[in-house]
Amino acid sequence: MKEILTGETAEVYTKVTTDKLAIAVGSGSLKVFATPSMTALMEEAACAAVNPFLDESETSVGISLHIEHIAPTPVGMTVFADAEIIEVNGREITFKVTARDEITEIGHGTHKRFIVNAENFQSKTDTKGIM
Repeated sequence: MKEILTGETAEVYTKVTTDKLAIAVGSGSLKVFATPSMTALMEEAACAAVNPFLDESETSVGISLHIEHIAPTPVGMTVFADAEIIEVNGREITFKVTARDEITEIGHGTHKRFIVNAENFQSKTDTKGIM
């Protein structure tokens, strides 16, 4: 792992399609961009911000997410998520995350990820519960 620098950022985006709506993912009954879809986009931005610092054998896993979803977005709009590295504590990385559509901010919060060895983590997971 290279030295991870605070202030590093990344932005990702997605078009709001019917499969990303609250009614489609089971998080509500409306045809609006779902909170789980926004959450996934925020995590994707955080991964993009930290990935350049990782060795080939490493990956990051999400360990906490504290967000507010403050405005709805309809089908057809584009949603952008930004992540900024705001704290590095060894292998634990904290991000400020925000999401906005073409009109306004729709969500914000903080997200933490932990750097792990990808092969070891997957191996432990795959054998979980096997006796």
